[in-house]
Amino acid sequence: MIKTLPPHLAVRPAIQALQPQLVQWRRQIHRLPELGFQEHRTNALIVSQLQAWGIPFVAGVAKTGIVATIQGKAKSSNRSSNCDSLVPLARPQHPVLAIRADLDALPIQEQNITDYRSQIDGLMHACGHDGHVAIALGTAAYLWQNRDRLAGTIKIIFQPAEEGPGGAKPMIEAGVLDGVDAIIGLHLWNNLPLGTVGLRSGALMAAVDLFDCSIYGRGGHGAMPHQTVDAIVVAAQVVNSLQTIVARNLDPLESGVVSIGKFQAGKAPNVIADQANLSGTVRYFSPRLARLLPERLEQVIAGVCRSQGATYALDYRHIYPAVINHPAITNLVKQAAQTVVETDLAIVPECQTMGGEDMSYFLQQVPGCYFFLGSANPALNLDFPHHHPKFDFDETALSAGVEIFVRCAETFCS
Repeated sequence: MIKTLPPHLAVRPAIQALQPQLVQWRRQIHRLPELGFQEHRTNALIVSQLQAWGIPFVAGVAKTGIVATIQGKAKSSNRSSNCDSLVPLARPQHPVLAIRADLDALPIQEQNITDYRSQIDGLMHACGHDGHVAIALGTAAYLWQNRDRLAGTIKIIFQPAEEGPGGAKPMIEAGVLDGVDAIIGLHLWNNLPLGTVGLRSGALMAAVDLFDCSIYGRGGHGAMPHQTVDAIVVAAQVVNSLQTIVARNLDPLESGVVSIGKFQAGKAPNVIADQANLSGTVRYFSPRLARLLPERLEQVIAGVCRSQGATYALDYRHIYPAVINHPAITNLVKQAAQTVVETDLAIVPECQTMGGEDMSYFLQQVPGCYFFLGSANPALNLDFPHHHPKFDFDETALSAGVEIFVRCAETFCS
């Protein structure tokens, strides 16, 4: 069933009329999820729609990425505009705003029982990217039909592989940001209810680091531990000690996370393991922690191993930097969002998460804003968290996303 818009979302009739099509696109993509750089069916859907509308585009960017370009036909006004007051940046004669949507799914077995559940075993859109594509397509359709009102250009970036290994950097390297003055993007967000928008200037999402560590001891018989160096005992002490890094090295007002998600060791109950393998993630907002946290992590591992007569090998990787929003573009999005969700109470101005996103690479290159669009509806059991096998969202949010994108484009390219 396709739901109508609730009264707390102000969406213009022309975009409300797109709602059935938005739902259809989203569900078509949801049924056939694809991993990063393998989004061929999703790519074909996007290309077919852009071709049908006559929107210029380039496909095959960073393998499965697509960039559509909508050039406005209106002439720029010499008078001061709302955009000048909302976005105090250098104002080009023909401003270019980029809108980004990600394409890929996750290696998760879906547990939902719906007529649009995943038809691909072991794969699922468990994070809302199918909705992001639908919103971007709806935005493209509306702006193309109303390009006579735009005195600028909109570039819509359909990006592969956000969940990994990362499609933003190769798209940037391919030149998708050439000539772009600002960029915006959204994430459907089940941590917020339908009818809300979460955004903030500055750090919105955390930097993401990953690490793998192997602890090497000396194996032996479980009844003769004095002849061994127990890799499991050493690794367990490492796990516990790593938790002191945030607790005793960071300012209590500063955020950081060190989490071990994988611990593998041993082959038999009566054999002391000679090796244990740990894998984990480190999250933080402040760029200065990009050096401090890995240094302290290795110091802790080295110290514990040395005290127990073990050795180690550590592979530490910086994956995504923090998502840092530009104040002026954040204000642009806030002004647009307030007209859609109608009241200040529906804006969550200091929303943050330790989750990560490679939208951060775009924001390092040009001013921009990434924001959360509330999509949870507990009354319909649509509030499972992201990356959960029962994740789903209230599709009413799709039209709201299009409306916010359109209003940002209309203001920026006024």
